[in-house]
Amino acid sequence: MFKYRIDDELELKLLEPADAEALYRLIHANRSYLRKWMAWVDATKSPQDTRSFIESARIRWAKGDGMTAGILFHGELCGTIDHHALCLLNRRTSIGYWLAESHQGLGIMTRACRAMVSHAFKGLGLYRVEIRAGVNNLKSRSVPERLGFSFEGVARGGQRLYDRYIDLAVYGMLADEWDSSPAGAK
Repeated sequence: MFKYRIDDELELKLLEPADAEALYRLIHANRSYLRKWMAWVDATKSPQDTRSFIESARIRWAKGDGMTAGILFHGELCGTIDHHALCLLNRRTSIGYWLAESHQGLGIMTRACRAMVSHAFKGLGLYRVEIRAGVNNLKSRSVPERLGFSFEGVARGGQRLYDRYIDLAVYGMLADEWDSSPAGAK
């Protein structure tokens, strides 16, 4: 079981089936906010949908294909963060995340992302971490920018969002850059 205490306020933990109700309530309470950038929101219609998601995420974790963690702020689930597109052969991953609107602006996602990047480099021995965010999703883009990621360009039409495609800003960090950066030294 993956559990990691970041600081006295924040913890990451591997999601369990018992978290399905709480995760569903969080998604439902933030549905209109999340829908702006997350295409999966409309397909999440019941706690069974979140339970299925958690079960598939646990299978990916057991196979070494990625990891989805719940973000707990003062013990309360407030979002998720994951390593997806994990490729051990090429020693790279991509990080995805979302956070409840009520928890924005507290530095939660920056700290959670810093922990996941450190885990990717130090725990998994990866060489490259990528973060993609909608070009107009300035809050999401600010996370890799604060952590010193390099802006590498735009993936045109990189994400299907309901009835259209949006461009994604692509950020990258390499292990040797992280080790020498202020964000990686923490």
